[in-house]
Amino acid sequence: MKARFLLVFVTFFGFAQNHSHSGVNPIKFPNIEGYLTLSTDLHIHSVFSDGNVWPTIRVQEALMDNLDAIALTEHLEYQPHLADIPHPDRNRAYELALEEAKDHDLLIIPGSEITRSAPVGHNNALFLADSNPLLQDQAQDAFDQAKKQDAFVFWNHPSWSAQKKDGNPELDDFQKKQIKQKKLHGIEVINFGAYAEESLSIALEEDLTIMATSDVHDLIEWDYANKGLQRPVTLVFTKERSIASLKEALFAKRTVAAYNDLLVGREEFLLPLLKASIEIEVDGYVADTKILKITLTNHCSSDLLLENVSAFTFYENSPVFNLEAGTQKTLQIKTIDRISEVNLSFKALGAYTAPKTHPTISFTLNTKE
Repeated sequence: MKARFLLVFVTFFGFAQNHSHSGVNPIKFPNIEGYLTLSTDLHIHSVFSDGNVWPTIRVQEALMDNLDAIALTEHLEYQPHLADIPHPDRNRAYELALEEAKDHDLLIIPGSEITRSAPVGHNNALFLADSNPLLQDQAQDAFDQAKKQDAFVFWNHPSWSAQKKDGNPELDDFQKKQIKQKKLHGIEVINFGAYAEESLSIALEEDLTIMATSDVHDLIEWDYANKGLQRPVTLVFTKERSIASLKEALFAKRTVAAYNDLLVGREEFLLPLLKASIEIEVDGYVADTKILKITLTNHCSSDLLLENVSAFTFYENSPVFNLEAGTQKTLQIKTIDRISEVNLSFKALGAYTAPKTHPTISFTLNTKE
């Protein structure tokens, strides 16, 4: 009996984990055609800036969450723990995390945060060879140094009310200049659980990479897990599992922002992700009726809120239903006649390809009739 319970527990919570240290609620999304799907958190902090944990803890948390890559992006300028932890080398947090991760299947991306008041705001530079040259008096000089190192730079929490009192992000001349000179490449549409559709508008209008990050300063358990939440992540669609491939994919804008049951991304990547996440098995017609029974399985760690927008309606089911992460749901379709092929379409209400725009996923099913 105990062995059977353990098997059910692993099947329900395990999601075919990739890391031996994964926790009971790991983040998992399927690959899409032609690409690997890597779960990343590219904006996190430790005691080497204004975070409250040692860099090794960030690695351990990422392993428990089943992440594929993280970046410790310490504030270059803002160093509240400097008296207790003096470190003239701004690469130190990265080095400690890299050492901790050396025996694990986790990619550590070198990066730092350029921190200024509005209108410059906060920006993360990734894939740096050396963070120290970015410690400049002038923000523009810091961006120029990042460009020299071929860094991928993204705009952090542009809707943050501490810098934008109305919570509405706006492009200033500074951002416009960086985008034009190819020194600003991405933007957070989700930061610390806050989704800003205005940031998504900027991403689409300015052709920037869509990002989601935890921006965690305390324990992940404290900020997210003990509240029943998963950390926000950027899903990056790569050609292989490597830092070089991650960098290529970020510059190519192959991403989806994910936070619990919220998914935000360009249609060309969000639709394949949703399609790969949902498996439909045809169980056949019920007895001698014209009601087709099907079973849906959600293979990702996000709940999927779906609305039936097919030509066919449901029997004894609501047209709007939640397909919970890692679970199955049985639906009954009224096909009017017993037919050999059924086309189904679902609007993903928790997903956005543009502000207030939901993608529609379609499936063609063989009923075996």
